Amino acid sequence: MSTYFQPQKYPATEFASTGATDEALPVVVVGAGPVGMGVALGLAQRGIPVTVLEAADQVSFGSRAICISRHSLEVAARLGFGPELEKIVLPWVGGRSFYRDEQVLHFEMAHGDHDVRGPMVNVSQSEIEQIMTDTLLANPLITFHWSSSVAGVLRSDEDVTLDVDTAFGARRLRARWVVAADGGRSRMRELAGIRLQGNSYQGNYVIADIHWESTLPAERMVWFDPPSNPGSTIIMHQQPRDIWRIDYQLDSADDAGLETQEDRIRDRITRHLDWLENDVPWTLEWHGFYRAHALALDDFTHGRILFAGDAAHLVPIFGVRGLNSGMEDAETLAWTLAAVVHGTADESLLQAYSAERRAAWQQNVDNAGKSTLIMSPGSHGYHTTRDAVLALATTRPEFGHLVNPRQSSATHAHLSPLTWPVAEGTTGVLPGDPMEDRRVRVRVTTADGSVESSLNRVRGTGFAVLGVGVDPAGARMIAAHASALAMALSPESVRAVVVPAPGAAVAAAADLTVLDDPDGALPTALGASAGECFVIRPDGLVLCRVRDLSLLGDVRDHLKTATAPTLGVVPAHTETTATPDELLRENVWMGLSEALDQAGESDREGFLTRLALLLGSQSGRREFEEALAAASHVSGKVSSGTPRHSHADA
Repeated sequence: MSTYFQPQKYPATEFASTGATDEALPVVVVGAGPVGMGVALGLAQRGIPVTVLEAADQVSFGSRAICISRHSLEVAARLGFGPELEKIVLPWVGGRSFYRDEQVLHFEMAHGDHDVRGPMVNVSQSEIEQIMTDTLLANPLITFHWSSSVAGVLRSDEDVTLDVDTAFGARRLRARWVVAADGGRSRMRELAGIRLQGNSYQGNYVIADIHWESTLPAERMVWFDPPSNPGSTIIMHQQPRDIWRIDYQLDSADDAGLETQEDRIRDRITRHLDWLENDVPWTLEWHGFYRAHALALDDFTHGRILFAGDAAHLVPIFGVRGLNSGMEDAETLAWTLAAVVHGTADESLLQAYSAERRAAWQQNVDNAGKSTLIMSPGSHGYHTTRDAVLALATTRPEFGHLVNPRQSSATHAHLSPLTWPVAEGTTGVLPGDPMEDRRVRVRVTTADGSVESSLNRVRGTGFAVLGVGVDPAGARMIAAHASALAMALSPESVRAVVVPAPGAAVAAAADLTVLDDPDGALPTALGASAGECFVIRPDGLVLCRVRDLSLLGDVRDHLKTATAPTLGVVPAHTETTATPDELLRENVWMGLSEALDQAGESDREGFLTRLALLLGSQSGRREFEEALAAASHVSGKVSSGTPRHSHADA
């Protein structure tokens, strides 16, 4: 029996227009996907009434996005729907990639004992949206209008008027601010007369969700040129309740209309599952179609219309950055817009949101673009080198890292106008970096000892001032600055948290949370020296890192004007897990691909021969002979026997 999630339908909402003498609504959110609902929850959390318009009568149907990062789970927790979401997700930590029937990569995402959550979970976007919808509908500050589509927009310096088509006739709403979160085919973007800019990649993929009671492990599995579907690429992911997501690439010569018919989809999947020696019945539950895009608006703010999620940018799906980056958009926009609505910051803070999130889009594109060039190479050069990399990786595993999917991780805001500079040579967690959630122990006042918690829970949903290795005087100063900042940013919360210096008698209090950290694990993880202080933003990014605690008094003024001090150096993003040899191979792969694309079609073999002669003359005879042997003896035949990844292996 199928366990596929079926969203409930909601009756069309009847509501009145905003009258000429009525006060404008504070915020209208257009689009009830995860991003729009995330913004609504974040604004309501800060006491701002929100009206949500959704053109459909239910949440989306189908898996769409399914891979949710650790950071997005932290966002969900801060926005208030995390506990319900985490009840239904399926965790996973890594995956395997195959070339034909040979394994060429086995990867694991970073995770350790200090982590509160695993690196990634799977659950359908439809189920995420349903949980978020239930949370919104229970919030008295959020008004939800189903079956309400925007038909027109009229803008002024003071507000935005929306013409809305409903089942009960045309309505007109006037709002101080409008958040456009209505997806990749954004009607709001069209009405505003703006377009996404960037690139679209070649390669079409079919998505299918099946109900299949398989014993294969919950991991990301990819087959390049599998014997079941020669020339294609197949991706498989398990979801909760025995639902499996299967994505496969169509050949450029395939008729997409024909290949997206159910009988063709069933045939493709049957061939692959039969090759995996499947003897378990399965049912096709849902299917879709996509191409990879790397597109964005130049500016996410257009007067009083603010764009977020797919309405503002599109990223290739490889590495699962779409929904995850959208949740970052939602949380950043919620606290910045709330500050503007409450009058604690200038409208320039919204330009900082735009600058940050467009830069984050570029970070995602830079990583996802490399994954896309492997998963769906769009040129002769990249296709040739992709196949060569896969063939080499069967006997030379050091090449396997090039097919790593580069899974989504939290983006940074180093170049944001909000991010404070640091002293040259500063290392560790820098301003603009995400502050990861960690297991911590909190000193309690009602009994001796401490209780287990997490940094995310301790710092709350607003700002936090975190002091490391402080003495009692430093702790009091941090608490005082946090209290002053809370008064200035009200109703945004601000919490003071400290890790005392060894032997320092710092007592927990109503305005001060004290962490017990006898082994110094937290300062080590942060790369912090005694007495340093971090100011953490509501969206989890580090705003500043200071040694002189008196500088904390400047935070409020800089936030109000969306500026940062000018002394010091802008943090450089240097984090990478790649080794020098891996970076070299990546540069060789991309450089060779582009050179092949520039070579004349009739001269490609000659170009490669000349290149081999030049490189061979720069190496020793033994090294050159070994390279010739390795290039000559790669796995090149398609096996018709038992696949390397079968039920027996699981």
